[in-house]
Amino acid sequence: MTATSTTSTVAEATAAAAAAAPALAATSDVDRARFLAAIADAIDAAAVELVSIAQRETHLPEARLTGEVARTTAQLRMFARVIVDGAYLEATIDHPNSEAVPPNPDLRRVLKPIGPVGVFSASNFPFAFSVAGGDTASALAVGCPVVVKAHSGHTELSRRTAEIVSAALEAAGAPAGSFSLVEGRQAGTDLVQDRNIKAVGFTGSLSGGRALFDLASSRPDPIPFYGELGSINPVVITEAAALAGAQKLATGLVGSFTLGVGQFCTKPGVVLFPAGTGFEDAVVAAFAEARGGEMLTERIAEAYPAGLQKLAAEGNVKVLAGEVDQDPDRPAEPVVLLTTAAAVAADPQTLLEECFGPVTLLVAYHDTAERDAALDVIEGSLTATLHAAEGEHLADLAERLAARAGRVLFGGWPTGVAVTWSQQHGGPWPATTSIHTSVGATAGRRFQRPVTYQDAPESVLPEALREQNTLGIWRRIDGELGRH
Repeated sequence: MTATSTTSTVAEATAAAAAAAPALAATSDVDRARFLAAIADAIDAAAVELVSIAQRETHLPEARLTGEVARTTAQLRMFARVIVDGAYLEATIDHPNSEAVPPNPDLRRVLKPIGPVGVFSASNFPFAFSVAGGDTASALAVGCPVVVKAHSGHTELSRRTAEIVSAALEAAGAPAGSFSLVEGRQAGTDLVQDRNIKAVGFTGSLSGGRALFDLASSRPDPIPFYGELGSINPVVITEAAALAGAQKLATGLVGSFTLGVGQFCTKPGVVLFPAGTGFEDAVVAAFAEARGGEMLTERIAEAYPAGLQKLAAEGNVKVLAGEVDQDPDRPAEPVVLLTTAAAVAADPQTLLEECFGPVTLLVAYHDTAERDAALDVIEGSLTATLHAAEGEHLADLAERLAARAGRVLFGGWPTGVAVTWSQQHGGPWPATTSIHTSVGATAGRRFQRPVTYQDAPESVLPEALREQNTLGIWRRIDGELGRH
């Protein structure tokens, strides 16, 4: 496989995916669950080899990568359980009712796979958000072939993982063309614009994602672009919480924003705290234990000091701990910056720009009005975190945070995304380009579209919509939910 896929190579991959789409969509949920389990088993069997390659390419530690492989295969197996459950189809039947006004025909609705999906691998999670990550798993689960665009930061790992996935699918009997890999910047552009691709999943930078989003929207046949882009993940600490446990909060914050050298999309990048509580001093004390490290790619390593210097150049920003003048050829070091809520409210475009790496911006507020004014200019994020004392009235503040994030934490820290039925990994722009999640059971909903059959003969109906529930799945019939 060449380092750069040509336009014709991309076209061949998408044509194969389009040819496979009807057959993959027609496979049973049980069979697709078996495909996913086969991929998971194959990756687990090759885990030692894959982790070794990933260490060499990403500089991430063995323990982190080993855990990420386990998360990736667990995610594949979870989607296998999701589709066997059958509720993901949202099968709904309304029998004809001549007494309704107007009379109702026989209507039966189900979610169907959208078609071939383009998936862009992320740099910061070489397994869980890469070749066999959540986008690939959720698309295959609901019956969509996948063409993955490899990330340039871990090409050898991408190729080897793709080989393993392809072999597992072939051995399990999946339709040929259900999965393939392409490489190179131009390949990404070609993939989004290819007429055989019906949706795209992307995790990456705001600038790169926006460019691809615009391409997807400007096609003669616009397609959904599910992009996870930029996020500063605001944290709010109330006065009562700061006074009750500033040191514990500070230790937790430092551990969170430096985790993975600050290269998590859920890193707490902005922390609003009450002035006069000594919280910033506690952070400086906890910072003594902070450690940096090598960053994922050369481009990320170069962008980090540039971002630090841009923030520190603002007159209202103070360097509280660490150094902003860093050599991109050396391991990145953590930094804590300090400003005020009034400054953020006055210049959010500059002060709230995401800086990918081990840095956080502390924002001091003097009262709740000043705090809320700063919150109001924070754009959409993946997460928002609230630290408060027991008994505080939090309803209004919680709703203010929920308006800006897809996941609101009460205590704890946002670096860590559980793969569960209830997870929401997404948020208002610019965190994501949609209202859907890229993690958790409902991630597959991005790659499905609803179809209603009206007065259709039984012989043409999908099995999930036939009168007899031979699949034994959950369905809503005449408004009643059950397994009938």
